Amino acid sequence: MITQSASAEERLQQLGITLPQPPEPFGIYAEAVHTGNLLFLTGMLPTEGRTAKFIGRVGAELDVEAARKAAHLATLNALAVARQYLGSLDKVTRIVRLGVSVATSGDVRDQPKVADAASELLQDVFGKDKNPCRLVYGVASLPLGTPVELEVIFEVKS
Repeated sequence: MITQSASAEERLQQLGITLPQPPEPFGIYAEAVHTGNLLFLTGMLPTEGRTAKFIGRVGAELDVEAARKAAHLATLNALAVARQYLGSLDKVTRIVRLGVSVATSGDVRDQPKVADAASELLQDVFGKDKNPCRLVYGVASLPLGTPVELEVIFEVKS
């Protein structure tokens, strides 16, 4: 059971979540940039190691449920990168923004359902009071052929 007063690190334990190794960059960029009291993460993909675990577009090769699983994995990667840069997720005071790009084909309109998988995991870890504003995009393609890419901005303790 999740206790309301639990810290983010305690909630991870209560949820039985072990974060993966933070992904390595697939190009020339920083995985995270900490400036002032903000931590900006690069686009987070549903990868394990150097491999995309989900490939395809919603409405073509993948259904909404598979894309939700991809969004969940991308969120785990985001949490792993944030922990790597901050030392602890307990330093997060708020999630400022969650941007979710969903690769789709045709007349797909379920991008918010896919994005909810990321929002739900962040809410489970940080609590409802730290929910971010959110922007969801439907796009033609994403890096490595993945169905989902996340952009996350955290407010952190100085």
